Parts: sequence; structure tokens; C-alpha cells
Amino acid sequence: MKTRLLTAAVALPILIASIILPWWVPETVWIFVAIAVLALAAGLFEFYSLTKKLELKADAGVAYLGAAALTVSFIFNAPATAPDLLLLVLALLIVLVLVTQTFHFQKDFSKMLTGIGVTILGVLYVAFLGGFLVATRVGFDNIPGLSTDLLLFFFIVIFGSDAGAYFAGRAFGKHKLAPKISPGKTVEGLVGGLVAAGGFAALCTLTFFAELPYKFSIPLAAVMAAVGVLGDLAESAMKRGSKTKDAASILPGHGGLLDRLDSLLFNAPILYYFARFYF
Repeated sequence: MKTRLLTAAVALPILIASIILPWWVPETVWIFVAIAVLALAAGLFEFYSLTKKLELKADAGVAYLGAAALTVSFIFNAPATAPDLLLLVLALLIVLVLVTQTFHFQKDFSKMLTGIGVTILGVLYVAFLGGFLVATRVGFDNIPGLSTDLLLFFFIVIFGSDAGAYFAGRAFGKHKLAPKISPGKTVEGLVGGLVAAGGFAALCTLTFFAELPYKFSIPLAAVMAAVGVLGDLAESAMKRGSKTKDAASILPGHGGLLDRLDSLLFNAPILYYFARFYF
């Protein structure tokens, strides 16, 4: 527990600083982008480390190339400004993986489909979903400060929900939520996470995000908290399938970056498209 808190005490101020600095120095938006890209790269590496334990033979080299192309697309806010470019990158990725794996597995085609599947899945799961956080950072400069408000709201709600679920689960947890997937998660923890998410969303609206009224911020936070749990369960299932407790040990007390990204990845497109349609 102490190690977990110490890691959070070091990492969170850096993350928060990278988000709020553009309020005063607009050019510093790229600090968050750099942190996000590094975190997604590490998460992708951890994903393929899990698949390697199962001997699924993903083509990580092709995957990193596709992830890099997707990241560049998101940096230029392709979902809004050039959606055809984003679709083109995805189409080329699929074709490239199919072609390279056709030759890669020519000695034994029995594992070709699984190799293709995990190669593409890793890019879509980490780089594609996570790329929407990058797009959120760079894609709303038409309204000064909006991207900063969105990201601050996003991380406060997600981390607040995680904390609420953790402490509620420890204090009141009796009914298992999905024991075969994640034995530590409880229904009481889920409820605590939802309540905490709503409370932190209301606090955000009250303190710095008046443009997002309570009637939208609280329901959005509740959806994000619920989706975050699904993301956590999905990643837990992948770790259980590879007989691994943590995706890595890069973050003492927290496991790997993929263990921290799971709920963020599922929620990144929700935040982005909500903001795109609302604002």
C-alpha cells in the first residue's frame, strides 16, 4: 500500500502538470502528448509481452510501425479533420499484417490466424483507443483551454472512481462482481466507484469546468466509471489467460503501464466524441 501511494505521489503531479501547464503556456501541450506516446508505447510492449508468454507469435515490428502511423494521425487530429486518413491507416495496417504474416508463417500456417489476430488487436487496443487522448489534447484548440479542462476532468473522474472503488471495496466489499476474472472486485466497490465518479465530476463542474453543467458531467462520469470497470476486467482476463499477475512491474505497487491504462483506453474515445458533439 505504501509503495502504491508513493508511486502515485510521484507520477500524478507530473501528469497533472503536463495537463494544466497549457493554461499559461500553450506551447506545453506537447509535454502531455510526449508522455501519452511513451505510455502507449510501453503499454503496447507489455501487451506483446503477454502474448509472447502464450507463444501467439505476434509481429511486434509491424505492430509498432502501424501504431506509429496511427499516433501521427491522432497528433493531426485525424478523427475530426481527416477521418479518411485514419481509415486509410487502419486499412493499410490490416493489409500489411496479412501480407507479412503470410510469409512469416509459411513453414507452419497453423498459428497464422492467432498471430494476425493478436498483432492487429494490440495496435487497436492500445494505440488506436489510446490515440483519442492525444487527439483530445490537440483537437480542441478552437476553444481556448477546452482540451485542458477535458483532460483534467477525465483523469480526475477516472482516478477518483478507482480510488472510490478501492476504498469502498476494502471497507464494505462482500459480493464478488466477477470472481472468475478479477476476484478482488466487488459490487460494493463498483457502487463506490460510481458514487465517487459523480462526486468528482460535480466538483469539476463547480471549480473549473462550468461549461459542462451537472446534468451532463455527472452522467458522463458515471458512464466513464462503469466503462472503466469493463476495461479493467478485460485486461484482467488477458492477464489471467497468460497466467500473469501484472502486465509488468515498471510502476511499483501498480504493476505495468497497461495495468494503469486499461480503464483509460476504454474511455478515451468516449471523452473525445462526447466533446466533439457537445462542444
